Amino acid sequence: MQAAILPLSAGWYWITQGYALFRRQPLAMFFWSMLTSLLIMISYLIPLIGQIVLIIFTPLLTFLTLCACRKIDTGIRMMPGMWLLPLREQGVKRRLVRLGLAYLASSFIGALIATLPFVNSLMGAIDPAGGQIDYATVSAAMRGPLITFGILYVLISALFWHAPALIGWHRIGMTQALFFSMVACWRNKWGFLLYALSWAAIFYGLGAAGDFLVAAGAGVGLVQWITIPVNVLAAAVLYCSFYPAYMTIFEPQAKAAG
Repeated sequence: MQAAILPLSAGWYWITQGYALFRRQPLAMFFWSMLTSLLIMISYLIPLIGQIVLIIFTPLLTFLTLCACRKIDTGIRMMPGMWLLPLREQGVKRRLVRLGLAYLASSFIGALIATLPFVNSLMGAIDPAGGQIDYATVSAAMRGPLITFGILYVLISALFWHAPALIGWHRIGMTQALFFSMVACWRNKWGFLLYALSWAAIFYGLGAAGDFLVAAGAGVGLVQWITIPVNVLAAAVLYCSFYPAYMTIFEPQAKAAG
């Protein structure tokens, strides 16, 4: 498949188009965002196993999100019983679960590569000679592995970013899908950089606004009641923005940004 090369402004275009898509059926996408947030919360209540299951099913959830956005884009109203319909197509669920297992393996290998060079410093911080753990030392020892894994995870994300749609819609093999996804992300690296920085700024701004309300005297409970649905709404727009990113890069009939 041929991936289009878009300008830097495409990163912001995907966000604005995601917001426009969200506005067409806000309740449906807010419901989906709330459901996925709930699944993430439940996964963290089950240490390790919960996170493993969540990683495996991430490509499947991404594909369901893209399918819903495609229906909304064509004017179809999303009803509760329609969300899982794409998984009824022959072989789709199996291929997406295989992709999820590959995602899990890649994340594990990335974590292993990021940790191995720092094993001695980590063990020294966790099990000091004096017997008393210094949490500042532990935090400093973890900085290297976290930064290394963050860099590796950017590469892993590029491999898997478009793969669910390529596998689910175009029925191509997993190896090809990973390759095409990586090439597409590389060709549009500046657009994706602006996209990532913009979303980081948006969520940081929402967090800062909540801190400001607490500092201004608002109760923590009240602020949480305000910020939780706002963050769920922002996540819904984020999910909607996946669709225009895919369409402008891989679909020739889509309107390119800029």
